[in-house]
Amino acid sequence: MDDVEEDYMSDSFINQDIRPGMPMLRRVKETFKKEEKVKEANQKSRQKSIKEQEKEQREMFLNVALGNENKGFAMLQKMGYKSGQPLGKSGKGIVEPIPLNITTGRSGLGHEELQKRKAEEKLENYRKKMHVKKQVEKQTTELFKMRLKTKQEQLQVKRDLEKSQKACQQLDTQKGLEVPKEDWYWLKTKTEEDKDEEEEEEEEEEDELNESKKLISLTTYLREEYLYCIWCGTAYQDQEDLSSNCPGTTYTDHE
Repeated sequence: MDDVEEDYMSDSFINQDIRPGMPMLRRVKETFKKEEKVKEANQKSRQKSIKEQEKEQREMFLNVALGNENKGFAMLQKMGYKSGQPLGKSGKGIVEPIPLNITTGRSGLGHEELQKRKAEEKLENYRKKMHVKKQVEKQTTELFKMRLKTKQEQLQVKRDLEKSQKACQQLDTQKGLEVPKEDWYWLKTKTEEDKDEEEEEEEEEEDELNESKKLISLTTYLREEYLYCIWCGTAYQDQEDLSSNCPGTTYTDHE
C-alpha cells in the first residue's frame, strides 16, 4: 500500500465528523496554525502604506556604508582618506555625512519653518493675552478691596458718631443741659427722624461726607468739655491724664 500524504485541506478531510472529545491529529493543528500566521502576515503587509514601504527601503539603503564602487568615495581614498576620519586637511571636519531631510508632504520649501513661526507667534499672543487678563483681574480685585475698605470705614464712622451722640446726650443731661450745643450732637427722636427722612435721602452723599466731620467735631467737644474718649469709654481726671493714657483721637489709634 502506497504511503501517500493526505491533503488535510481537501473537502473529504474537512467534512469529517470531528465530534467533541475526539482527539484531533497534530498535523492538522499545525496546518491550521501555519495558515493563520500566513493570513496575519499577508494582512499586515497589505496594511503598510506605500509611504511606509518607501521609508523602510530608504532607511535600509542609507544605513549601508559607501564602498569602493562609489566614485566620490574612491576619489577620497586615493587622496589618503580613511573611513571614520574627519574631513579636511586639519582633520577638524565632520565625520558623519550631512543628514538627509526628506519631505514626504506636498508642501513647498520653507513651509515647515513658516508653520513653526506661526505656532510660536500664536503661543506668544496667547501668553500676552493671559498676562493682560491677570493684570485686569488683579486691578479688579484691588478695586473691590478698596471699595470694601471704604464701605467698612463709612460704617465704622456711622457707628462711632451714634456712640458719640449717646455719650454727649448723657453727659450734657447730667450737667443739666436741656438742649445740645448743636442740633445733631444728640440722637434724634423718632419724630425728628421721620421728619428729616426725605431730606436725608436727597442728600445722602453729602451726609456721608459730613459724618466724618461731625464725628471729629463731636469727639473734640467730648474731650475738651468732659475729658471723655468714646473709644476708651473713659472720662479722665484732667487734661494731662487724657494726653498720657489715651492712645489718640481716632478709631485707628485705638486698634
